[in-house]
Amino acid sequence: MESTGGPYLNTAAVTSPVGIARLLQMTFGCTTFSLVAHQGGFSAAYGTFCMFVWTFCFAITVFIIACEFTHLHSCLSLSWGNFTAAFAMLATLMSITAAVIYPLYFVQVGCYPIGCEVRDFRIAASVFAGLLFVAYATEVFLTRAKPGQVTSYMATISGLLKIVQAFVACIIFGALVNDSQYGKYVATQWCVAVYSFCFVVTVVVVAFSVTGKTALLWFPFERSVVIYTFGAVLLYMSAAVIWPVFCFDSKYGSPQRPGLCAKGKCPWDSQLVIAIFTYVNLLLYVLDLAYSQRIRFVSHL
Repeated sequence: MESTGGPYLNTAAVTSPVGIARLLQMTFGCTTFSLVAHQGGFSAAYGTFCMFVWTFCFAITVFIIACEFTHLHSCLSLSWGNFTAAFAMLATLMSITAAVIYPLYFVQVGCYPIGCEVRDFRIAASVFAGLLFVAYATEVFLTRAKPGQVTSYMATISGLLKIVQAFVACIIFGALVNDSQYGKYVATQWCVAVYSFCFVVTVVVVAFSVTGKTALLWFPFERSVVIYTFGAVLLYMSAAVIWPVFCFDSKYGSPQRPGLCAKGKCPWDSQLVIAIFTYVNLLLYVLDLAYSQRIRFVSHL
């Protein structure tokens, strides 16, 4: 077997600031779901979501560390820089969501009726869940594109915003399926079409960047992404006007929350969540459009 002339193992993968952050991610993630699985416990869809977040992020982080430590990432048909930047941003969003949801639904001050031992385990799990979020946010901070630096697209502000846009869209979809009554009017169905179209195209942009296939396209990918972002701003502006009108105007909906609405099963609540995150995503697309004027794509990093 011939030597390639370089070391077989990349020690910088675990000794650099980014490598240390990933080791902390692995440690905090494993500790969090171990505490929950051992004694803390979880239930219902939100508990299952939290466990999925911690185990999924742990598995992908271990995969990234192993690939970088052994140089195996060079054998993968991925744009590694885009992949790790995209995952770090996604893990940051997922981990902060779980860090909020788990203590909100499972942590209590008193011991009754779960017992003091279970309560302590849940508090400890919540603390490590918060530390896990900090570790992923630290990686995003360390790997983000610096001014004048040639880097992967997903490490730029515009690339990171793509992940946030898709995540916010998932929140909107979750509220839509929770009895939002979006099928009541054609106008609100148009809004759903806007959310779906922008989500799909954003995911496609991320997928092409992560796989490093942008150079193989027959059209200029960079310009197309900017044009799409401009179109997404216009589409979200229409939804930001239409959705509140047809949900909260007295002619079509209810300006105030109906008094007889059950908590957790009220269409008005879902409609309010959708309206809020519509404006959030509109702002994200506007920021994306502004930052996209200052970047250049590098697909092979």
